[in-house]
Amino acid sequence: MNDVVVSDLLLVGTGEIVPVDGRLRCTATLDESALTGEPLPLERLSGDDVRSGVVNAGKPISLVATALATESTYAGVVRLVQQAQASSAPFVRTADRFAILFVPLTLILAGASWALSGDPVRAVAVLVVATPCPLLLAAPIAIMSGLSRAAHIGVVIKGGSALERLAGGQVMLFDKTGTLTQGHPVLADVVTAGGVIDADEVLRLAASLDQVSAHVLAGAIVTGGTGRGLALELPEDVQEVHGYGLAGTVGTHRVRLGKASWIVGDVAPPWVRQARRRADLDGSLTVFVSVDDEPAGAFFLEDRIRPDSPRMIRALREAGITRVVLVTGDRADIADMVGRIVGVDTVLADCDPADKLAAIERESAHGPTIMVGDGINDAPALAAAGVGVALASRGATASSEAADVVLTVDRVDALADAILIARRSKTIALQAVAIGMGLSLVAMVVASLGFLPPAAGAVVQEIIDVLAIGIALRGVLPGRVHTIAMTSADVATALRLRAEHDAVLPLIEKIRSSADALSTRSADLNPVRALLDRLEAELLPHERADEEILVPLVDRALGGTDATAAMSRTHAEIEHQVRKLRRLLNGLDSESTQPEDIVELRRLLYGLYAVLRLHNAQEEEGAFSLVPSGGGNAQPVAP
Repeated sequence: MNDVVVSDLLLVGTGEIVPVDGRLRCTATLDESALTGEPLPLERLSGDDVRSGVVNAGKPISLVATALATESTYAGVVRLVQQAQASSAPFVRTADRFAILFVPLTLILAGASWALSGDPVRAVAVLVVATPCPLLLAAPIAIMSGLSRAAHIGVVIKGGSALERLAGGQVMLFDKTGTLTQGHPVLADVVTAGGVIDADEVLRLAASLDQVSAHVLAGAIVTGGTGRGLALELPEDVQEVHGYGLAGTVGTHRVRLGKASWIVGDVAPPWVRQARRRADLDGSLTVFVSVDDEPAGAFFLEDRIRPDSPRMIRALREAGITRVVLVTGDRADIADMVGRIVGVDTVLADCDPADKLAAIERESAHGPTIMVGDGINDAPALAAAGVGVALASRGATASSEAADVVLTVDRVDALADAILIARRSKTIALQAVAIGMGLSLVAMVVASLGFLPPAAGAVVQEIIDVLAIGIALRGVLPGRVHTIAMTSADVATALRLRAEHDAVLPLIEKIRSSADALSTRSADLNPVRALLDRLEAELLPHERADEEILVPLVDRALGGTDATAAMSRTHAEIEHQVRKLRRLLNGLDSESTQPEDIVELRRLLYGLYAVLRLHNAQEEEGAFSLVPSGGGNAQPVAP
């Protein structure tokens, strides 16, 4: 990379990092999340400038270098990190502060006892009982115990100094992408064009074609198809049309995936304009699909909020964090939406690395800061904050190296537990030092008065050392954390119910599409009747199982019923709305249906859809986010 000079022609392969700033010679699909926080890949045209540090998420690209490696964007971020680290104030350990006072005090007391009594034995006795072990051993043992406990829950703290600073943090700053959100696109919804082919079949054909695509969005569509239990086929005659999309044959169908202009032409029909408007409002991407040269539908892809993020923010406040700030390079409207849902105090959007660094400096006025991020653009802020916390599950090396704390698990709620562990360890260290040094001072005074000879003083000194170390060893025992206690059986049950929950999500989206398709002019009620049959056969049994099994499970995990009261209420409301829908349809027929009947039917469908969307969000956050990553046993809550 250091050999690259301006005007050199570079080839960047799929998945590789752009090494220097340059100008594209072809269209490109780039993942810029590490630099900008934008979670979804962006299309760049030939002639656009690109920055070093972004990832090529599409086909191999060529570019002309416009800057040396030392003058490129990534090098600038590295310089910001170095400046931030150089400007950080030195930290003095708690034990060091005690030592500064204890050593001269010991010498003064020994000298005074000798001078006043004329007996040098008293001075020797003072020096014998003046044990430094609570400083030299007990405090480090308590700190190391805290580091071990934190590592046990997947949080690596780089040394005792970082642990003490973590314990004192009051202001928490979060990056958005990959921290409060999942950091990668997932399939959110499927819309069809005219309902000629149903949504599942459209998704099956598209996912089958995308199995052989290296595009960054292909994985989200394939995962969406397999997640719905669709049987995918291997495509044939696959061709990639650079800058537009992918085409191939799936079974007997010719399928194309890509941009709207390639799928529907230059004149977009109403359903395409509606899809684009919805994507803009939701901050999602759209991928359009045609089957046998006829537009068939579109897929909405979004970067979803982590289900455990709102719970994590509440846990942080319980752990003593007084202010939470979201600082991101993403759009203001998307950042504000995420901030409202997870419950932060302030949102700072459209921030580059220098802006994040400035935000750290401003927020330091409110108290010691903790910065959490996972991208290259977060590295300067991580280095400048009182404590930098990096998420290493995505392998962001720059942020991990600049951070003081690294989360090796893909659960941000572990951070609240790490803060509790750090504060408990610091408290235990202070207790060990205070009790040990306090007893040592008492013994020193007794020795200076001549009541404790050196031999007995040596025994007392050993007792004090053992007591202080015993107090410090309490740090290895489990303490209060926010991790939820769940048995293996409960975890397995929750995972089973989660699979059923995911299976009915397409049915819920069909409620909205069925309401959209209703017309007051020539209403066809048969699709709605078929939908209602499925709701009664699939949705209601799932909601009843949630009420009978999931609600008690969550109550056991959280130790109370208040957390599930809202969940139980929405279960009842869902069943009530479905029954109202059945009563309305039983009183209607296609020949005598009036426009106002269709308006009422549409109102019930939209209302049911809204209740179900809110209820699903409640279950994601309040129930399924409790299940530990990978389905393993959760850590038990200590008394």
